[in-house]
Amino acid sequence: MSCRPTGSRNGTLERLCDTSKIGVKCAHRPKTAKMNETRNTHGVWPYLALIAGILCIAWSALFVRWTDIPGPASAFYRMLIPALAMLPTWFFDRAPRVNLRTLTIIAVGGIFFGLDLAFYNTSILKTSAANATLLGNNTPIFVGIFTWLIFGRRPKLSFWLGLALAVVGAAVIVSADLARHMALGSGDIMAVAAAACFAVYLMATERVRTTTGTTAFLRLAMISSAVFLLGVNLVLRVPLSVPTGRSWWALLGLGLVSQLGGYIALTYALGHLPATVTSVTLLAQGPLTAVLAAILLGEPLTTAQVLGGTLVLGGIFLANRRTRPAEEANATLAEACEHEAVETEV
Repeated sequence: MSCRPTGSRNGTLERLCDTSKIGVKCAHRPKTAKMNETRNTHGVWPYLALIAGILCIAWSALFVRWTDIPGPASAFYRMLIPALAMLPTWFFDRAPRVNLRTLTIIAVGGIFFGLDLAFYNTSILKTSAANATLLGNNTPIFVGIFTWLIFGRRPKLSFWLGLALAVVGAAVIVSADLARHMALGSGDIMAVAAAACFAVYLMATERVRTTTGTTAFLRLAMISSAVFLLGVNLVLRVPLSVPTGRSWWALLGLGLVSQLGGYIALTYALGHLPATVTSVTLLAQGPLTAVLAAILLGEPLTTAQVLGGTLVLGGIFLANRRTRPAEEANATLAEACEHEAVETEV
């Protein structure tokens, strides 16, 4: 979510938000020159951070496969490990205390983010990493659909054209599974469900992400997701035991590299680069995961995956041209990044 205030906090602080679009977009009118000057003083570091963040996230599907444990269990550890790593920040965080309403919203959002991870991690075990990642990248499409159905904000023509491309691309990808198994793969369905859950998470926490400190928001979201996923695993009687050997290394990589490291890198990049750069570049995560899976997991790319993936990413880009939801959706929890920029600017 990219809300950028203009003016100062003493009454001249004016948010120029276009809520008829997907997400919330704000513009710096009085501070445009200053903003551009600030962003241009960091040289190549924001670009390197963006690349590093994409690399961290792209490895998540491989880490999930290497954990050798059920999807809901790896999702639980994916949130537990960085949540424990973030706990010490509680003692150094000087941000105002979060009220009960904000805490409730973050907790509800954490539930949907936990569902997103549970579905996504399970989908990786039931279909190819390429399928899971490409289909799971449809969050911007669901944000547009839910915003229209719930709030009555009808997206523009570019969104519907992008939606059509993404649906055709998803159909091409799924058709390969239908040809092989003569049945709709549950892994493909779970990947799409993960995208829908992450869309709900973004929409549920949209406002509190602009009023809550990044560290506090991240810490509370991770804790609430971890608690919810623990309950899911206990109810479903999913074993939480971790095999010795590479499983623990994979879980550490999943929690510290893909989740925490990827978020920190993207937070920095999204705070210093224009959305026109980040929103398009973040789409590289899907193809990169597919390539890594082909090399390291022995899952060669099929013609259907290449064609369908191209259509899906093209559709997301087209839908994202005016509404920019993909900047949030692909950043894997990078949606609170601009709050830090707000604090430093005002």
